[in-house]
Amino acid sequence: MTDNIYPIKDRMESRSDKERILGQRGLTIWFTGLSGSGKSTVAIALESILSSKGYLCRILDGDNIRTGLNSNLGFSEEDRNENIRRIAEVCRLFTDTGIITIAAFVSPTTNLRRMARDIVGKEDFVEVYMSTPLSECERRDVKGLYARARRGEVKDFTGISAPFDIPENPAISIDTTGSDPETCAMRIFEKIESKIRKNRDYEENYL
Repeated sequence: MTDNIYPIKDRMESRSDKERILGQRGLTIWFTGLSGSGKSTVAIALESILSSKGYLCRILDGDNIRTGLNSNLGFSEEDRNENIRRIAEVCRLFTDTGIITIAAFVSPTTNLRRMARDIVGKEDFVEVYMSTPLSECERRDVKGLYARARRGEVKDFTGISAPFDIPENPAISIDTTGSDPETCAMRIFEKIESKIRKNRDYEENYL
């Protein structure tokens, strides 16, 4: 018989306990797409919609992850893989606590996104592909990163000198060209609302 190496887990409050307190179901919404495709902007708009409706959520993106948890990682293939692995583990912890977690990362390869989904759990993972064309992403690039990448000054830049694997079956695909962030975010909310309302519906009908 194998000893339980995590004995405290059996004494901690369960996920259902946390979700009952929050009145919502935990979920990870994983944004993927090129730099400049609108991931963070739409994520912020989605956060606003969720908050206005009383849902507790948390955004994870490069700014709050790379400056803290993953500040020791660079941009080698190994470090990029580890970056996504750690992010997915954090998403799983938040989701298991009943928090709606919005992750906005390029995550350019199918393997990286599959790893994230496997860590979080298929039933708790909603993939949102920001399908904004490269030309539009470049047009928006106020930092000039695409121009530098085309001049060879930035190595392994996704979309220019490094590939981006287009998701085959994302839960939702959004091209932000000509669309305001709030409209795009509302499309996502309408897609996930039934998933996150599970506990609220139960309480309203049975408690």
